[in-house]
Amino acid sequence: MTAEATAPSSPARRRAGRGSGTVRVAPPTTQYRNLKHRLPPTPMVSEDELEAIHNASLTILEEMGMDFMHPGAREILKKAGADVREGSERVRFDRHLILETIKSCPSEFTLHARNPERNIRIGGKNLAFAQVASPPNCSDMQGGRRAGNQQDFRNLVKLAQRYDIIHCTGGYPVEPVDLHASVRHLDCLSDIAKLTDKAFHAYSLGKERNQDALEMVRIVRGISNEQLEREPSLFSIINSSSPLRLDTPMLQGILEMSSRNQIIMLTPFTLAGAMAPVTIAGALAQQNAEALAGIAFTQMVRPGAPVVYGGFTSNVDMKSGAPAFGTPEYMKAVLVGGQLCRKYGIPYRTSNVNAANTVDAQAAYESVFSLWALTQAGGNFIMHSAGWMEGGLTASFEKFILDCDLLQMVAEFLTPLDVSPAGLALDAVRDVGPGGHYFGTAHTLERFETAFYSPIISDWRNYESWDEGGRPTAYQKANAVWQKELEAYERPPMDAAIEEELDAFVSLRKSQGGAPTDF
Repeated sequence: MTAEATAPSSPARRRAGRGSGTVRVAPPTTQYRNLKHRLPPTPMVSEDELEAIHNASLTILEEMGMDFMHPGAREILKKAGADVREGSERVRFDRHLILETIKSCPSEFTLHARNPERNIRIGGKNLAFAQVASPPNCSDMQGGRRAGNQQDFRNLVKLAQRYDIIHCTGGYPVEPVDLHASVRHLDCLSDIAKLTDKAFHAYSLGKERNQDALEMVRIVRGISNEQLEREPSLFSIINSSSPLRLDTPMLQGILEMSSRNQIIMLTPFTLAGAMAPVTIAGALAQQNAEALAGIAFTQMVRPGAPVVYGGFTSNVDMKSGAPAFGTPEYMKAVLVGGQLCRKYGIPYRTSNVNAANTVDAQAAYESVFSLWALTQAGGNFIMHSAGWMEGGLTASFEKFILDCDLLQMVAEFLTPLDVSPAGLALDAVRDVGPGGHYFGTAHTLERFETAFYSPIISDWRNYESWDEGGRPTAYQKANAVWQKELEAYERPPMDAAIEEELDAFVSLRKSQGGAPTDF
């Protein structure tokens, strides 16, 4: 369940990871939290039970098949040996075809950012956190719940830049519906490129959006098309339309991205009881079938193209039909998803999710259970790590801060113990001896400010001090913190020539009408 940072714990490394995350310290200390799993993950099912889920998913693909709604995709599938029949979108797969095809999936690769210090290693034992993505609404204590807009979008992107525990944006942290859909991707990707120096994501909603994003990331990194193909610099989440369907925009996204050696994260949207069987094992078999079919297709487009297995199986509230997250069922599904990924040798994407409607105890404990599961499962790339609320319908400014606190606690917990002579502290024990205390020892004073994790939200004062301080709740503290961090934001530098080229491209594409909205 534990993992470790790439360098030993140090005061400077701790400062670099918390609070205003863009604080920089001098070498040789680690400036950026590149987390790695250290101990074996926790299995949820036995090897025999895992094999049963695996075989059930292959039976689904052989007998029931999966709809591929893009004609060009079906041509590629047929050429590769899949059972594609004239006049039908249904595609069936021999299990040996699936298993042979996915052998070319890389087990580990790098997602490149415009700032090389922000590159993300995906797969293997690596662990990275991405900001919340795609809610149609946002909220904060003062403004309440409201439709997404460009200003809130920009503010959330700026907050993602402030915290090093957030390795990248995972998409639009809130959908800015005040921007026309035809040009929204141009404004949003331009903002992400300028307001952060971290890697970013493109939505697969028609080939134009993928192609625009590929060109923009090439410009921002200042590289050639050939180097872009050598160095994956963009990722896209591909959701199957469960049950057992991949629609045209999603398949077009795979064609555009995989053909250029960019990263696809294939994630079925399998909610048990709604878009998947009501049993978790049945939902997982369907999840695995959809994931394997999509992953195999990426390799048919380009063998060796980087791809990530996405798990998102959870349950619905059987009384209302609403999605539920951070549940025991979600935890089980996350753990089994990790076992399946290790079986296939493919990186694993999962999510920090909850279904709470406000920043309260439910929001906290459901996120903690999600984080517990994905850490135990050996998750590599974590979507929606900070800010997700209301089952994904709202991005909360206060929840973003609360989640950053949780993520930094996880990172500190995952840091190995210092068992050097200084860490074992025998000299301090000799100095104090029986019956003394350690408050004033040199060993303690040298580590006074950095000995333990310093929380953003948690209040460890006694009741009397807390009472005199106005009794601030976690919600109130998070509200004050995000506003303070936003005031302290500084835009990362960008070469003037690159910014000019980026602006010229955005202006040109807007003059051409952007992307169609009738996909």
